[in-house]
Amino acid sequence: MKEIELTQGLKAQVDDEDFEYLNQFKWCAHKDTKTYYAKRWVNTNTMITMHHEIIGYPPVGFETDHKSGNGLNNQRHNLRNVTHRQNCQNKKNIIKASRYPGVSWHNGTKKWRARVWINSVSKHLGLFFTEIEAFNAYRNAIHALGETVIGE
Repeated sequence: MKEIELTQGLKAQVDDEDFEYLNQFKWCAHKDTKTYYAKRWVNTNTMITMHHEIIGYPPVGFETDHKSGNGLNNQRHNLRNVTHRQNCQNKKNIIKASRYPGVSWHNGTKKWRARVWINSVSKHLGLFFTEIEAFNAYRNAIHALGETVIGE
């Protein structure tokens, strides 16, 4: 693993075999919401991220995910193409009551709530006595949509 200097005093991690090619360009540290990514100008109107320079752009319906949640860790083992839902399941530093995606504590009923987002609309799956029951409802809904839950 080698590091490439970025702006703002940050560094991006890359595999040894990608270092020479990537290091010929000037890379910027660009903060996107809570995560920094390495980007460079291709021309006066277009920027490209380092992770896309390494593995290419994902197929339609997919996006690139950094498994570790660190947008500056661009080692190939840390990059993968996933659906938007799977990428959201892998987000770090989110304050939530459950360790499972799609599950939260419903204070009013003192039960675990399961819900899934479909086309930007929240669908309530039910209230459950245990966290794992709520997660199983979420998992079944995801599978019925033809998707998988990260980690399965």
